[in-house]
Amino acid sequence: MALTRQQRESPKASMPGYAKIIAVLLVAEFVGTFESAMIFIALPSLMHDFQADAAAVGWAVTAFLLVAAASAAICGRLGDIYGRKKLLVIVLLISVVGSIVSFSFGSLEGVIIGRALQGAAGATLPLCLGLARESLPKAKVPGVIALIAGSSFLAGAGGNLIAGILLEVGNWQALFLVSGTMGIIAAALVLFLLKNSHVSHGTNQRIDYIGGVLFAPAIALVLYGLTNSTAWGLFSGRTLAFVFGGLAVAALWCWWELRVTNPMINLRLMRSNKMALTQMCTAVLGIGPLVAVGVLTPIILLSPGTDPVGLGVSPSVGGMIIFSAAALCFIGSPFSGRVAAAVGARRALLTGIVISLVGYAVMFWAQHNVITFVIATYVISIGTMFAYTAFPNLVAEAVPVENTSEGMGINTVTRTIFMAVGTTVITMALASSTVADSTVPTGSSFLLAYIIIASTCVVSFFLALRIKDEPADSSKSTEAAEKIAVLD
Repeated sequence: MALTRQQRESPKASMPGYAKIIAVLLVAEFVGTFESAMIFIALPSLMHDFQADAAAVGWAVTAFLLVAAASAAICGRLGDIYGRKKLLVIVLLISVVGSIVSFSFGSLEGVIIGRALQGAAGATLPLCLGLARESLPKAKVPGVIALIAGSSFLAGAGGNLIAGILLEVGNWQALFLVSGTMGIIAAALVLFLLKNSHVSHGTNQRIDYIGGVLFAPAIALVLYGLTNSTAWGLFSGRTLAFVFGGLAVAALWCWWELRVTNPMINLRLMRSNKMALTQMCTAVLGIGPLVAVGVLTPIILLSPGTDPVGLGVSPSVGGMIIFSAAALCFIGSPFSGRVAAAVGARRALLTGIVISLVGYAVMFWAQHNVITFVIATYVISIGTMFAYTAFPNLVAEAVPVENTSEGMGINTVTRTIFMAVGTTVITMALASSTVADSTVPTGSSFLLAYIIIASTCVVSFFLALRIKDEPADSSKSTEAAEKIAVLD
């Protein structure tokens, strides 16, 4: 039954057991992020076992990424319509089926098909954030949203760490055995420990199947072109064909979604100043600081000290440094949530941008000293944490409660697409100048990468300044949405 406006705005302060709710949501989100990260360290093993090249096994990454991007938006919308708990259980169980397929088939094609099914878990973040907003006391929502978003750092780093251990004691199949077991546990916890989520829209609306069908290939074509642009060349015919083909389908999809009464993805939400500028900031930061730390840190840490830029630490030490930075983000994420609750998510975002810019400036000057480089990495991680956890809180401030998972899904897709773009941009910057007769980046190529990062920080800072810093008001948001629905 649909909630009344008074029920939606109730602070629900007397609701017991919110710690249990938070724990279950963290487990569910951990599964989604773990499955995303675990495969990277297994790529060499897949190449060896299946006698395949990097481009072939790269599909194990690409297949997951493509489905995850579409799942985040489409399942976020379906969760808003049919209930987020129900959809969360479904995507977790689909990911379990994917783990079983990858584990059982014994072929690279089977692994890729299984990874595509696992990509359904890309919807865990928007669904978990939506459940947090509808289930918890209003005062706790910003902190919990930040905690769940911050868990992505820990789960991603933990995924690589756990995967490395599993590969040492077993083989790549052990990864899918563990991920499948985790998925079953998470689905059971969600099913039996969470209350049924509210269905704000009811289930009598017509589903926009055309919008769902058009959205997936639009995202798939763009991301496939971008993820392969390093091998093909950014301006090669194949890259441009996939990217512009995807953009053409995306334009058709946008036209359709603005035409129908109940779209799969409600682009009318972008009429909000806060929602639109949040997506723009997400895109710009995704190209620069959000993705650059993941690219630069392992390269600088693990490259030999004889390289123009390199510290020569062992893989185990480098892995622990990266994991400790991720753990710092997770531990500090509730603090960034409290900042968002106290002064607004816009100020938390601005804080994160400034800290990130300072951190990258320190990293530039610390490339030849391990201790100062680690400090710079921690500073960047803190800045990234503030920005990363500010996005979902900005979305929560911008959209009605009943559109929460949908709005979070849009933000997740924006971040996924532009972090893929950012990976290409940063790696191409590093490849712009190399040591003679090698692929080793020179100091000038690292300088170009830092210039790109600094530029995106500055642009995103001024975009964030233009976000209207109004307090969240669900009643106003709901009234606005109702007016739009009437007008449409």
